Amino acid sequence: MLIVNIDHLPGKQYEVLGLARGSVVLSKNFGKDFLSAMKTLVGGEITAYTELLNEARQIAMGRMVKDAEAQGANAILNLRYASSSLMQSAAEVIAYGTAIRIIGE
Repeated sequence: MLIVNIDHLPGKQYEVLGLARGSVVLSKNFGKDFLSAMKTLVGGEITAYTELLNEARQIAMGRMVKDAEAQGANAILNLRYASSSLMQSAAEVIAYGTAIRIIGE
């Protein structure tokens, strides 16, 4: 599956199939959340949350790819991510883009 964050493929013919999307809501366990709260007192990167968001992006992208494949796509254009905080230690990440079928491939 070709995934790009541009809005068209120069030199390629393709059919637009629709929106492909995938989302996930993840949270850290209480222990890591407590340690992360302590980290805010001294500053610096909160690696537990960096890992949480990296994992969430990977899951959301995988679900987006499955959605695109279900539509018959072999590529996704204009990949985007969005995130929101649902509660203090839970985050939603959504991956979305345009599902396309490249003609002749």
